[in-house]
Amino acid sequence: MEPIFATDRTRELLPKIKAFIEQELYPLETPEYLAHDFSHVEPILQQKRQLVREAGLWGLHLPEEDGGLNLTLCEFGQISEVLASSPFGHFVFNTQAPDIGNTELMHKYAPQHLKERYLKPLMNGEIRSCFSMTEPEFAGSNPTRMGTTAVKDGDEYVINGHKWFTSSADGAAFAVVMAVTNPEAAPHKRASQILVPMETPGVKLVRNIPIMGHAGDSWASHAEMLYEDVRVPQANLIGAEGTGFLLAQERLGPGRIHHCMRFIGIAERSFDLMCRYAVSRELEEGKVLGDTQFIQGFIAESRAEIDAARLLVLRTAHNIDQFGAASVRDEISMIKFFTANMMLRVIDRSIQTHGGLGMTSDILLSYWYTHERAARIYDGADEVHKSALARSILKGYGLDVRRKK
Repeated sequence: MEPIFATDRTRELLPKIKAFIEQELYPLETPEYLAHDFSHVEPILQQKRQLVREAGLWGLHLPEEDGGLNLTLCEFGQISEVLASSPFGHFVFNTQAPDIGNTELMHKYAPQHLKERYLKPLMNGEIRSCFSMTEPEFAGSNPTRMGTTAVKDGDEYVINGHKWFTSSADGAAFAVVMAVTNPEAAPHKRASQILVPMETPGVKLVRNIPIMGHAGDSWASHAEMLYEDVRVPQANLIGAEGTGFLLAQERLGPGRIHHCMRFIGIAERSFDLMCRYAVSRELEEGKVLGDTQFIQGFIAESRAEIDAARLLVLRTAHNIDQFGAASVRDEISMIKFFTANMMLRVIDRSIQTHGGLGMTSDILLSYWYTHERAARIYDGADEVHKSALARSILKGYGLDVRRKK
């Protein structure tokens, strides 16, 4: 817990959540569950979800009228770090991506009939969702370019397009699809977001894309999708037509806080594993790994980097709460690349400390090393965030760094 940003609610909640995860989820972090598809452990996790409800910890991120605590982004960020200490934490508490982002989006912009039919069961954990935006034919670093179209025909949209890395599409009840509805408009005003039930004719899940050799399934998967003459009512539009990019940016501001605090939780757990092993692994009689300067360097650097990242992210979350995401655009870019790289360095140091054990599924590190390398790519590649931050800084020095045409 970071005292500067602690509140009465975080002081009460964090110890309870930490105790629950250590008692109920840490024991599930075994080769049987880490090295198999998510569906293998999912029935047990559904039982753990019920325990979360019984403990009064369900829906913490939701508004009070929906049974939540109306936590600030800064408060929930601190909870997100603790949830991330286990790969199963966010799912068991129903705060996993992409559902948490879709929940926030639909709360603000979905029409009432979509809230009744889809948002309520999503908040209750009865269904899952996905967000279908990235396309293999276009660079993900420029989301204003996409080939998926939604053309009006009567009172319907007819959607055609090819998507991939639609995370958690396998088993989802609906997708929020980004599609071009206004092709003649300015680039940032061409796309809209439309809710598409997954059982709609023409929706095809082509495959779960193998990630480092593992395709996964259910929530822990990333799908390639085809939308072929998919017809949905125009009433399934989320927000106003042409505001898809704006809504995506609004979704990504808090979303990056969620991601970054998750990165910090992963780094903190990896750090804990490294330290425990450093004081217990004997090199020779009377000497353990922690006695060596190399490992001491790993530990000192990791401690400093984790703490620095946490302060940076929580400051950004606090400022979003106070002033809105648009006012801290530079900080949002900064935390994304800084925190993702920090996490990967700490995981790598912990693996190195564990030696051959670190490469196995006997402990968490190899799982995270495989699945979290993408942290430097999704939600904007490092290079995009660094370039955006640098341009903003240099603009303050009077340098015109606008793109040459």
